[in-house]
Amino acid sequence: MGVTIVRIRYLITFACYGTHLHGEERGAVDRHHRIPGTPLARPSQARGSIEAQQMAQAPYALDEPRREAVLHSIIEVCAHNNWTLLAAHVRTNHVHVVVEAEYSPERAMSTLKAYASRKLNELGLDEPDRKRWARHGSTRWLWNPSTLSAAIEYVVREQGPPLSVFEARSRILALP
Repeated sequence: MGVTIVRIRYLITFACYGTHLHGEERGAVDRHHRIPGTPLARPSQARGSIEAQQMAQAPYALDEPRREAVLHSIIEVCAHNNWTLLAAHVRTNHVHVVVEAEYSPERAMSTLKAYASRKLNELGLDEPDRKRWARHGSTRWLWNPSTLSAAIEYVVREQGPPLSVFEARSRILALP
């Protein structure tokens, strides 16, 4: 018998380094406040100040050339790993990706960040030792067609004016 490879769909979100500190007015997700639909961590000026002081570099933002480089790296890594990229939106301070892959979402996120950093280095847009990404990010499993469709809609159309966006022309909505 052959081995069955299970492909899972998920929404991956990761922020740029230093652009969303815990303690800011808009709230944040941390290890105690990470369940979808529940309150975010409360604003704390002290916590935000401490995190800002601990930063090794200035916050990182993605201008248009960097956003386009990151988007192209996402498309490349998905093709290289035989993942199905369903949607992506690279913003100035964060990245959203809806992908189907046989890896855990945490491993996929690490791979996406690594490819993006490598692409930015290849293009000489930053110093190679530049911190670009927050330590982790958000991974949300998309178990059925309605959550998948909602995630794609959120990524492509609910982020404000479109910046660097990818949407698969033919959505795969049926679960395996």
